[in-house]
Amino acid sequence: MKIAVAVSDDEKFTEHFGKAQKFLIYEFNRYEMRLIEKRESLKITSEKHQWRKSLKAIEDCNVIICLQIGLRAKPELKQIGKKIVEDAGSVEDVLRRFINHQKFMANDIF
Repeated sequence: MKIAVAVSDDEKFTEHFGKAQKFLIYEFNRYEMRLIEKRESLKITSEKHQWRKSLKAIEDCNVIICLQIGLRAKPELKQIGKKIVEDAGSVEDVLRRFINHQKFMANDIF
Protein backbone atom coordinates (compact mmCIF):
# COMPACT_ATOMS: atom_id res chain seq x y z
CA MET A 1 0.00 0.00 0.00
CA LYS A 2 1.10 3.57 -0.61
CA ILE A 3 1.20 5.96 2.32
CA ALA A 4 1.42 9.74 2.02
CA VAL A 5 2.78 11.66 5.00
CA ALA A 6 2.04 15.40 5.05
CA VAL A 7 5.25 16.98 6.28
CA SER A 8 6.63 20.30 7.45
CA ASP A 9 9.01 22.22 5.22
CA ASP A 10 12.01 20.55 6.87
CA GLU A 11 10.37 17.13 6.22
CA LYS A 12 10.83 16.08 9.86
CA PHE A 13 7.34 16.50 11.35
CA THR A 14 3.75 15.90 10.33
CA GLU A 15 1.79 18.85 8.95
CA HIS A 16 -1.88 19.77 8.47
CA PHE A 17 -3.18 18.06 5.30
CA GLY A 18 -4.47 21.19 3.57
CA LYS A 19 -1.43 23.30 4.46
CA ALA A 20 1.29 20.80 3.62
CA GLN A 21 3.63 21.91 0.87
CA LYS A 22 5.32 18.49 0.79
CA PHE A 23 4.38 14.83 1.09
CA LEU A 24 6.67 11.89 1.66
CA ILE A 25 5.39 8.80 -0.16
CA TYR A 26 6.12 5.38 1.31
CA GLU A 27 5.46 1.84 0.17
CA PHE A 28 4.38 -0.46 3.00
CA ASN A 29 4.05 -4.23 2.62
CA ARG A 30 2.96 -5.06 6.20
CA TYR A 31 6.54 -5.64 7.34
CA GLU A 32 8.68 -3.02 5.65
CA MET A 33 8.27 0.71 5.11
CA ARG A 34 10.27 2.22 2.25
CA LEU A 35 10.43 5.85 1.12
CA ILE A 36 9.79 5.91 -2.62
CA GLU A 37 9.48 9.63 -3.40
CA LYS A 38 8.87 13.19 -2.27
CA ARG A 39 6.07 15.24 -3.80
CA GLU A 40 5.28 18.93 -3.66
CA SER A 41 1.84 20.45 -3.31
CA LEU A 42 2.43 24.15 -3.52
CA LYS A 43 -0.08 26.33 -1.70
CA ILE A 44 -0.69 30.06 -1.42
CA THR A 45 -0.26 30.81 2.26
CA SER A 46 -3.00 33.47 2.38
CA GLU A 47 -5.67 31.15 0.92
CA LYS A 48 -7.83 28.78 2.95
CA HIS A 49 -9.29 25.41 1.98
CA GLN A 50 -6.56 24.21 -0.36
CA TRP A 51 -6.96 20.54 0.53
CA ARG A 52 -7.88 19.61 -3.05
CA LYS A 53 -4.36 20.60 -4.10
CA SER A 54 -3.03 18.17 -1.51
CA LEU A 55 -5.34 15.44 -2.75
CA LYS A 56 -4.22 15.93 -6.33
CA ALA A 57 -0.60 15.39 -5.27
CA ILE A 58 -1.30 12.11 -3.47
CA GLU A 59 -4.43 10.71 -5.13
CA ASP A 60 -2.74 7.34 -5.83
CA CYS A 61 -2.06 6.76 -2.10
CA ASN A 62 -4.22 4.53 0.09
CA VAL A 63 -3.37 6.04 3.48
CA ILE A 64 -2.81 9.65 4.47
CA ILE A 65 -0.95 10.47 7.67
CA CYS A 66 -1.16 14.10 8.75
CA LEU A 67 -1.13 16.30 11.82
CA GLN A 68 -4.76 17.32 11.25
CA ILE A 69 -7.29 17.46 8.45
CA GLY A 70 -10.16 19.86 7.89
CA LEU A 71 -13.84 19.16 8.47
CA ARG A 72 -14.58 19.43 4.74
CA ALA A 73 -11.69 17.30 3.52
CA LYS A 74 -11.94 14.39 5.96
CA PRO A 75 -15.38 13.02 4.97
CA GLU A 76 -14.74 13.52 1.26
CA LEU A 77 -11.43 11.65 1.42
CA LYS A 78 -13.03 8.82 3.38
CA GLN A 79 -15.83 8.66 0.84
CA ILE A 80 -13.32 7.99 -1.96
CA GLY A 81 -11.66 5.24 0.07
CA LYS A 82 -8.72 6.99 1.70
CA LYS A 83 -7.71 5.96 5.21
CA ILE A 84 -6.92 9.02 7.31
CA VAL A 85 -4.52 8.86 10.26
CA GLU A 86 -4.15 12.04 12.30
CA ASP A 87 -0.98 11.94 14.38
CA ALA A 88 1.49 14.51 15.71
CA GLY A 89 5.22 14.07 15.90
CA SER A 90 8.24 13.25 13.86
CA VAL A 91 7.80 11.31 10.64
CA GLU A 92 9.83 8.47 12.14
CA ASP A 93 7.58 8.29 15.22
CA VAL A 94 4.25 8.43 13.37
CA LEU A 95 5.37 5.75 10.91
CA ARG A 96 6.52 3.51 13.77
CA ARG A 97 3.13 3.91 15.49
CA PHE A 98 1.33 3.18 12.21
CA ILE A 99 3.35 -0.01 11.64
CA ASN A 100 2.80 -1.16 15.23
CA HIS A 101 -0.93 -0.55 14.89
CA GLN A 102 -1.08 -2.47 11.60
CA LYS A 103 0.77 -5.41 13.17
CA PHE A 104 -1.51 -5.33 16.21
CA MET A 105 -4.64 -5.29 14.06
CA ALA A 106 -3.29 -8.24 12.05
CA ASN A 107 -2.54 -10.09 15.29
CA ASP A 108 1.14 -10.38 14.42
CA ILE A 109 3.48 -11.15 17.29
CA PHE A 110 6.36 -8.74 17.60
